[in-house]
Amino acid sequence: MSHSVAATPLIGRDEELARLAGVLDRARAGTAGAVLIAGDAGVGKTRLLDEIAGRAAGAGTTVLTGHCVDLGDVGLPYLPFTEILGVLAADERFAAALAAHPAVDRLLGAGADAARDAGGRLRLFEGIAGLLADLADIAPLLLVLEDLHWADQSSRDLLRFLLSRGILQRPAGGTPTHRLAVFASYRADDLHRRHPLRPLLAELVRLPAVERLELRPMGDAEVARLVRALRTGPVPDGTVRRIVERAEGNAFYAEELLAATDLEAGGVPSGLADVLLIRFEQLSDTAQQVLRTAAVAGRRVEYDLLRDAVRLPEDELESALREAVERQLLVPRHGDTYSFRHALAREAVYADLLPGERSRLHGSFARLLAGRGHPAESAAERAHHYRESHDLAEALAASLEAADHAQRVGAPAEELRHLETVLDLWSSVDPAALPTGEGTDSVALTLRASAAAAHAGDAHRAVSLTRSALAGIGQDTDSELAARVRYTLAGNLMGVDSLTAAFAYSSEALGMIPAEPPSRTWVWAAATHVLTARQVGEDEIALRVARQALGIAEELQLVDARADLLISLATLEGGGRRTREGRERLARARELARKAGHAPVEMRALFHLAIGSFESGHLEESLPWLTEGLDRARRAGLLSSPYPLEMRYLRLLVLYTLGRWDECEKAATSDAEVLPRGGAFTMGPALYVALARGDLGAAERARALLEGPFDWMASMVAGIVLIDADGLRDDPEAAVETMRTTVAALTDDSGRRPDLAVRLAALALAPVADRATALRPTGDEAGVRRWTDTATELVELARAVAQEGDGRRPQGPEGQAWLARAEAEWTRAVTGPDAAAWEKVVAAFDYGDVYERARCQFRFAEALLAADRREEAATQARAARETAARLAATPLLARLDTLIRRGRLGDPAPDSGDRPSPLTAREQDVLRLLALGRSNRQIGEELFITGKTASVHVSNILAKLGAASRTEAVAIAYRQGLITPEATASG
Repeated sequence: MSHSVAATPLIGRDEELARLAGVLDRARAGTAGAVLIAGDAGVGKTRLLDEIAGRAAGAGTTVLTGHCVDLGDVGLPYLPFTEILGVLAADERFAAALAAHPAVDRLLGAGADAARDAGGRLRLFEGIAGLLADLADIAPLLLVLEDLHWADQSSRDLLRFLLSRGILQRPAGGTPTHRLAVFASYRADDLHRRHPLRPLLAELVRLPAVERLELRPMGDAEVARLVRALRTGPVPDGTVRRIVERAEGNAFYAEELLAATDLEAGGVPSGLADVLLIRFEQLSDTAQQVLRTAAVAGRRVEYDLLRDAVRLPEDELESALREAVERQLLVPRHGDTYSFRHALAREAVYADLLPGERSRLHGSFARLLAGRGHPAESAAERAHHYRESHDLAEALAASLEAADHAQRVGAPAEELRHLETVLDLWSSVDPAALPTGEGTDSVALTLRASAAAAHAGDAHRAVSLTRSALAGIGQDTDSELAARVRYTLAGNLMGVDSLTAAFAYSSEALGMIPAEPPSRTWVWAAATHVLTARQVGEDEIALRVARQALGIAEELQLVDARADLLISLATLEGGGRRTREGRERLARARELARKAGHAPVEMRALFHLAIGSFESGHLEESLPWLTEGLDRARRAGLLSSPYPLEMRYLRLLVLYTLGRWDECEKAATSDAEVLPRGGAFTMGPALYVALARGDLGAAERARALLEGPFDWMASMVAGIVLIDADGLRDDPEAAVETMRTTVAALTDDSGRRPDLAVRLAALALAPVADRATALRPTGDEAGVRRWTDTATELVELARAVAQEGDGRRPQGPEGQAWLARAEAEWTRAVTGPDAAAWEKVVAAFDYGDVYERARCQFRFAEALLAADRREEAATQARAARETAARLAATPLLARLDTLIRRGRLGDPAPDSGDRPSPLTAREQDVLRLLALGRSNRQIGEELFITGKTASVHVSNILAKLGAASRTEAVAIAYRQGLITPEATASG
């Protein structure tokens, strides 16, 4: 029986697939087994069964599938088995097996009249068991039964017989003997307490050959991957986040929500709402009334609050709640509360309410909550209910109270949300009902909202809100507040890399208030101006203002401002943060900020201590500072603010540079879970690892970072990954174009190019030198001249940027190493490999970058071999190979093995017998078919994947094996023992 796999990609089910594959493997070896697969509707049971059935059929297993259907009380007996027998009867291959069991004919076409008497029923059961056993003797057999929760009584009885007596065990209770597996699925959320399937499941799972597999909701990251995989084009991050939040791990819900994104502005898609409301409409009228009231309360509601709102006698309420719980719409929780099993079910019920009913119930909940004595924790809830009941003055007051509470507990994103509600309601509320007091006018509240946005990591929103505050300033606005708005805007503009504008606004702020008499506002305006001046290269202005402001901060005993200014001076004076003296000054500033309790300034000091250690080549020293800084950010509720984000990236970068790649990937996964909007900050170096290990999909993930408003960090990470990926694909044209685009994007308003341009130029020079070297022996002088000219353009860019450097300071060890590599690549492009140049590069990367050092050792070995210094070449190649093997950097490992073999530098793979394959199991399947000469389309058909997916696998295989073509990949795979002639002989 053919089995087609759904178009929906299977994501996040590796563990479940492995368990089912294990049962199939044991069945093929003669040990029969069954798995009962439980999961909520839409969680992915059918998709999982499609995938495993497709794999089983591809491996030569006969797959038979029967479906149970919801036919209400009319249910047709033996429906899934009748379906299976119909398939068998239509296939002449099974005619002899069917003929050997005539009792089975009673089901074919007999329908409801089949096997009425007990004796006939037993003969039927034994006949079907015998038929399945015979089929399993011909070829391994997989029996799939879907939707057991709808199975009729006869089908349940037959299944009980087959699993307990018929096919899993000998009649005498001996060990299983048949090459057969049974996979049966059912909806866990449909099994109310009196469901007839419940006792059967309890009985079956006690059998030794039967196991239960619960298909849990997918993780957020997996749902995000699914959403992106369902669309050929990019899906905006905001859309992905909203779908992830609402789908709660349910694949079907995610698909429906994505399908509706272009059609509906909000709410539950109509088709999905119909599905969700089916179970609700089966409840009694009283239970429906209780659920409607609970839906207005939100996802979760306390029993006492629901009782007071619904106004039913307690026995009726409890009966209704019991009904809703048994139907798995509500779930009882700790603290005498109830919650909807799924948020979308609650949304569907809520959307079904009449507008007047909805407004009335919201008003009831608001008044009930207000009567509880105004605890701060309920302010947000009260604000929501007041707003939905159209009591806007009370909604504004409660939202402001909720914002104050969020600020106290260190929750800037929530504070921002409540402040935006306040600002949104401001013009709709009678002026006499508006709050009064310091800091409660609209400009001050807008400024406060911008600070919350910055702390929550939303830099563009912070700028927008501060501009709104600036627009709200009138003639009667206090000059100190007007200055605060301007220097806050300057600080926020730096966060989105509008440096010239930031400098202009900080200049205005400083000019609006006099330095005499001394004031806190002037000191902070000056501290901000120091930062903006530094960013636009005005170091003399920055130094002068910082020294003047530091004196006033000391005079006023402003410890936090003093700490901030000391940080600026530590980075401006002398050797800056790269020197031991500079970092000692930063440590003193950090201690002052800690004493003052000013978390943002303390985190700024810790960031500079960490990056100063990194830039000076003391990588291990930076890690404790980063750990401390992130811990401080967590305690302050500021994990999404700028410096903690920078510290997250730097921590990953240090781990990547030190070659602690598994730690880097693990930390990146953890960061992404904590801060899903962290983007390049929380995934950049993990993308470097993925690419270095041969995963060309890292390039697509990097390109996705460029969606949305300009982001300096995203552009930097994407540039590094995409240029390197172009090099792996041997595409110098794309590498050079990406480098030019990235450098242009990262060049600031004053025209100063980023230090990173040195690294980007060096990365682009590698494929350029490869192309020039490849063309030289062909006599294509024009081609060689074109690429040597390009190489010269790139090296001159690297030299110029390195000379500009960091103002008055020389490049640090990292910058010097990349410049040396750019020079060596240029020499390779223009005149050929130069051992002396590469020796210098290897030494330069010895400060701690283990992967780049190994890449350069490969080039050094290549140059030594060209100079016939074979022994030295072998030493370098072996050292690089050891590093590449430890890192699992498969493309580099493959190139080194090729160099060692072609250069006859010894055994290319002394540890190949122990070294695990660099390919995933699916890539090995693709490789086997590649060796048989299959096209991408043919590979897709045989493996039940799309041709596009097959193409991605082929690209990954080529990258991991360091092969330029499919043919070369197969040849390398044979040499490395990844495939054998026996494995492909049957093709």
